[in-house]
Amino acid sequence: MNNRNNQFVGSRWFYAICFAGLFIIETLIALFVHDAFVRPYMGDVLVVILVYCFVRIFITRPLRWLPLWVFLFACCIETFQYLQFVTLVGLQDCTLARVVLGTSFSWWDIVCYAVGCLPLFFIRR
Repeated sequence: MNNRNNQFVGSRWFYAICFAGLFIIETLIALFVHDAFVRPYMGDVLVVILVYCFVRIFITRPLRWLPLWVFLFACCIETFQYLQFVTLVGLQDCTLARVVLGTSFSWWDIVCYAVGCLPLFFIRR
């Protein structure tokens, strides 16, 4: 790889393009995939990578522990699901809140978040 490619990989544009691509994939999974593997598991693996790319659009310096923070953020969202947060705050009829925050807790989701965050620890700028 030449120096120009090295400058692009790890840049804001690189992460913005990755975020956009993953967002499209996640949207397509949510709308059209109704199976027992891709939607419930691969979607959760990809969502933490999506969040990581989103953060990296705004923070360009290497952050060694960012994958851990993304994992903990995902676990917080999962905890909200366990506590039925959407219902507690009266947003059960709001489709956007139900999609973004989720409505059902699963230990497997936490495993998927960990699987998605693991390779992020090895990404070097």
